[in-house]
Parts: sequence; C-alpha cells; structure tokens
Amino acid sequence: MFDLGLDDKVVLITGGSDGLGRATAERFALEGAKVVICARRSERLLQAVDEIRKQSVQHLDKDPEKEVFGYSADVTNPEDCINLISNITSKLGGIDFLINNAGVSSAAGLEKLNEAEWLADFHLKVMSAVRLSKLVVPSMRMRGGGCIINASIGGGKAPAARSLPTSVMRSAGLNLTKSLANEFAAEQIRVNAICIGLIKSMQWVRRAGNKNPQDLYDDMAKRIPLGRVGEAEEYADLVAFLCSKRAQFITGTSVNLDGGMCPVI
Repeated sequence: MFDLGLDDKVVLITGGSDGLGRATAERFALEGAKVVICARRSERLLQAVDEIRKQSVQHLDKDPEKEVFGYSADVTNPEDCINLISNITSKLGGIDFLINNAGVSSAAGLEKLNEAEWLADFHLKVMSAVRLSKLVVPSMRMRGGGCIINASIGGGKAPAARSLPTSVMRSAGLNLTKSLANEFAAEQIRVNAICIGLIKSMQWVRRAGNKNPQDLYDDMAKRIPLGRVGEAEEYADLVAFLCSKRAQFITGTSVNLDGGMCPVI
C-alpha cells in the first residue's frame, strides 16, 4: 500500500474554496488529514467546507466536523494572517503543511499596468506567502518538521511577453521557495514550488463566460505538448505527494506541472 502518511496531519490551504485549492482540500481530507481552507468570500467558503465534509464522511470513519474547517481571511491583510494562524493553532494544536495557493492570473504589458496593480499582485502572491510562512515556521519547528508548498507558474522561470505582473511575482516566489528551503532544511521543514501550466480551474470557467468551457480547454490544448489541459486533481495529487513521508528527501525544488509547456527544466 502506498501510504502517504497524512492521517491526522494539519494542512492549511489558502484560496481553498474553489478550483485547485478546493481539489487539494478534498485530496487531503480523503487521506485523513485535518483540513483548513481559507478564502475571502465567507458564503462560498462555508459551502465548500460543507461539501468537503459530506464527501469525506463517505470514505472515512471520522466526524467530518472535526476534520474540515474554514476561516474567512484576506491573505493580503497582515492582521488576518496573524488571526488565521492563531485560530488554527488554538483549535488544532499546530500546523504541519502550508499550501500557499491563493492567487489570480494577471497578464498585461508594461504600459497597461499602473502602480496599484503591481502592488496588489505583490501583496497577494509574494507577501502573503512570506507572512504565512513566517507565522507557521514556529509551529512546524515544535512538531519536528513540516512542509510549505508555493503555487507558481512556468512563466516564473521563462516569462512570455505581456505576462506582467504575474510572471515577476511568481519568479519572486521561486526565489522565496529556494531561500526558505535552504534556511530551514536542518529543522526538517521542506519548501517546494509547483509551476502550474494550463489546468482546469474556475478562472477559466469564468473567462469562458456563457460559452462552453470545454471549447476553451480544447483550444488551449493545442499549445500543450501532451495535447490536453491538466486536471485539478493532478495538482492536488502532486501537492499531497510533496507533503507526504514519501517525499521527505525533496526540498528546494520547483516541479513543472504543465504537460511539457515550460521550456525550462
């Protein structure tokens, strides 16, 4: 049996009410972990928590209300971050895994962006990861180790034209990943990044508008060497593996999950 060893581990997933974050929460819940998701929209967050609880109870002999939790928080707000980690630590005793998943795709040319847009993306994609990582390290240290996963994109390694400000922020996230991995490796706190390619998510559904999202996915697939768009569950599986005891010798790396799109190894 390929046991990931995630049972009763505490995982915090930012941006966990939809898309890739939601799929990751479901994966950890099915592995028996205690799952905490946070998001800004309270109504959608509570709905996601309820749905994940109903799904997990079908597979696990546990009380779902003691296994899946949701906290409304804006990760760009320092006070929200402090309260979030404090509440989780008080309720569950600590945090084993942090998945810095919150973020939206922003892609434009230099002359199209104003300073406020640059700063908003910086706080969402870089400073949120910095703040939350700093806040969870003491808990992980006390628990004998842990794992931080930073969501990134291939554009953080090989930026395309008019991919600002996201490509810059994701590049900073890759630097942060390597820096933290080197700093905390001796304490068994592992830090890795996943460079996401074109994967099915709510942002693409919203972008499709009234059109069938599958038509958009079919068009996107023409750019991908493997010939298809990725599934949210494939991202969730990789996150779970990188956090697991099966990946204890992996830190400081960025894994491309993009069907072969990124030209950089």
